[in-house]
Amino acid sequence: MTQTHATVESDLDPRTDALVGDWIDLVEAAERLNLKFNRIKQLLAERKLLAVRRDGHPMVPAAFIADGQVIKGLPGTLTLLSDAGFDEVETLRWLFTPDDTLPGTPVQALAENRGTEVRRRAQALAF
Repeated sequence: MTQTHATVESDLDPRTDALVGDWIDLVEAAERLNLKFNRIKQLLAERKLLAVRRDGHPMVPAAFIADGQVIKGLPGTLTLLSDAGFDEVETLRWLFTPDDTLPGTPVQALAENRGTEVRRRAQALAF
């Protein structure tokens, strides 16, 4: 896959892997979202979901899916970070790195429906 499909070709570095924690493969992501596998690939291509390669296989952070849905605010945040020049690994590091001003990580804030705060921070990165 190319970068436009929101999947990194090379394997993930250990630092970022440790930040994210739990991962699921694309088949499990499709099952959790109750979608066909091709729809998952479409979500990746549209940058509404992000996957990176771990041990040669595309994987999605488990935290991106809750209650059978992609967490609210994630697609918009992914777009903002991409527009700010972040690649997939940099995006994951940003989303999963604790931010004392939130508090917690940006992905936790998204999961807690505090997306406005996250998007403000993401927009500021572009400047």
